[in-house]
Amino acid sequence: MNSRRIILLAHGSSDKRWCDTFEALAEPTLKAVSNSSIAYMELAEPSLDSVIHEGVAAGDLNFTIVPLFLAAGRHLRKDVPAMIEALEKSTGANISLSPPIGENPLLGQAIKDVVALQLGQGSNE
Repeated sequence: MNSRRIILLAHGSSDKRWCDTFEALAEPTLKAVSNSSIAYMELAEPSLDSVIHEGVAAGDLNFTIVPLFLAAGRHLRKDVPAMIEALEKSTGANISLSPPIGENPLLGQAIKDVVALQLGQGSNE
């Protein structure tokens, strides 16, 4: 197959309610973007490791990880790149890491809209 798979990467939590929130946030993207899935860095399933291995088993070797993080802290600067390096070595996959969604100015606009909605002001530009 060898198409590009998109992985929405969330941190993960042992609290199922936390995971449910991220899965609900990811749902519109998962429906709109073919070959997309959600994965967790730790504490929840599916793990990044399992999603990459499943993709490779299906014949896909190209992956783009889109972190559902607000900023690049230790996890995105050290932990995830180390995970990617190990996965590339063990699977032969090509895995690219996008900037965290929090660095995109569109997210700032979306937060403004949500705050305005919660304050009953609607969306004012």
